[in-house]
Amino acid sequence: MPITGAAAAGVVAAAGSLIYAVRGRSSSLLAPSVYRGDRRRPALALTFDDGPSEATPALLEILAGQNVPATFFMCGENVRRCPAVARQVAAAGHEIGNHTDTHPRLYFRSSGLIYAEVARAQETIAQVTGVTPRFFRAPYGARWFGLRAAQRRLGLFGVMWTVIGCDWKWPAPRISRRLLAGACNGAIFCLHDGRGTQRSPDIRATLQAVETILPELKNRGFQFETVSQILCPTN
Repeated sequence: MPITGAAAAGVVAAAGSLIYAVRGRSSSLLAPSVYRGDRRRPALALTFDDGPSEATPALLEILAGQNVPATFFMCGENVRRCPAVARQVAAAGHEIGNHTDTHPRLYFRSSGLIYAEVARAQETIAQVTGVTPRFFRAPYGARWFGLRAAQRRLGLFGVMWTVIGCDWKWPAPRISRRLLAGACNGAIFCLHDGRGTQRSPDIRATLQAVETILPELKNRGFQFETVSQILCPTN
């Protein structure tokens, strides 16, 4: 018998609520999370997911040339493959976050698997870089049941984004336009210095976009901060 009327509306509403809980950037239903920082100051946070990779050093050069700090959400598998690059990120003074071990989609996964993914990445990052992450970003921005307990157990706080650059699929000019249009006080930008756990990823579009937006945003009066700084200003 088909579902109709109030019952159908209830199913649709429940599905919508679940989608928001899993993917909504402002949702904290499945785990504590934020998607933007302090709105009172003209500050932005650049974040990069899926690294470290063989291409990360080129990004570090651009950031160093502009004296811009960033937050790198690293995958444990990539850290084990590129330990020297991971240490280079830490040595440059950038913040390091946890992006799971193998970059899986967490939805429909068991609580045990979710914890194992986050815990192994946490252990790898700490052992290789000497830094124990405080922040976590779920792959694809998709949270699931069990993540709250994993974050609590590992002392992690979730970070989504204000604007995502879609830099894994778009050319540099389109990425730049999207980020520049979304720039506002406290914005957290999401870009990528890797492509999942792929070896030697092509991130030329990301590099070109970063080179374009940094001077423009500085000219607009924005300063750049790590996630820690933009969430918890010291002044």
